[in-house]
Amino acid sequence: MTQPKQLDSPLFALLRADDVKAFNLQRPKNGSIDLANGDFRGLDLRDMNAKDIDFTNACFRSADLRGVDFRTASLEGASIAQAQISGAYFPVELSADEILMSVNFGTRLRYRTR
Repeated sequence: MTQPKQLDSPLFALLRADDVKAFNLQRPKNGSIDLANGDFRGLDLRDMNAKDIDFTNACFRSADLRGVDFRTASLEGASIAQAQISGAYFPVELSADEILMSVNFGTRLRYRTR
């Protein structure tokens, strides 16, 4: 299992500094952003623009994700243990049971196949 880590990225540094507003302003307008394996534990990420971000294998333990729209983000293998997720949107490939298992027990998110 991949361990979450501090990423060498200016955008990641903005999120770690709790500056979501600056992150949203500085992120590229087009294309994807690679934040895979990132350590987002305990961060307040409300209002973050998560469009097209790769959060594969990221750790969001105890993070505040309320209202974040993850519909176009990649969350495969991420953990949202004990995170606040009220009002958050998740990719359609994630079942409600899968999301609850991750919040309650820390399991890694697994996408269902169609």
